[in-house]
Amino acid sequence: MDRQPHWDRLYASKALEEVSWYQSRPALSLELIESSVVGPSGAILDVGGGDSLLVDHLLEAGYTDLTVLDVSSAALDRARRRLEDVADQVGWIVTDVTRFRPEREYDLWHDRAAFHFLTRAGDRRRYVTTLERALRAGGQAILATFSLEGPARCSGLDVRRYSAASLAAELGRSFRLVESRTESHRTPSGADQSFVYGRFQELGRQLAMNPVE
Repeated sequence: MDRQPHWDRLYASKALEEVSWYQSRPALSLELIESSVVGPSGAILDVGGGDSLLVDHLLEAGYTDLTVLDVSSAALDRARRRLEDVADQVGWIVTDVTRFRPEREYDLWHDRAAFHFLTRAGDRRRYVTTLERALRAGGQAILATFSLEGPARCSGLDVRRYSAASLAAELGRSFRLVESRTESHRTPSGADQSFVYGRFQELGRQLAMNPVE
């Protein structure tokens, strides 16, 4: 499934402040990143980051190793134009996360609202495999999806909704749920969307070294 045309059309038709996921300050993501204790020099990958303002706030906070991945080149072009001179301080990757082949490892994987668009089991398995490959041993992942009370569709596409427990089950035994939070997000059009956030620690390498008997 080629997702890029859909998202390029959406970004071409809506301004930054008009997309449903717009946040002037992604406060909960920033709180969870701070809780991860990755630190300003840690390598952070923002999956499905589009032209989100998360990268702006992280740069302002002194983070120096940031990469944004998105399927839409139009979204990343908008973000680069917005950041102007400091855009060169960020890595930009245009690809579908299910086809992503990491060329390096990251300390933290952040994804707000990309995973819930993966309604096919095969795509979710590829996502988790990529996540495992991308994280350093003991690295952390922050995933946010629509909660069980959230909408069943978004941006013209079906989504898959989660609880903290079902999100942890989807990631599998290689990850431990460290904490979960909920958020009621008010869209620019005035609708309320219920999200669940999970912060996970990678355990795969530890399990490989100490298999459960």
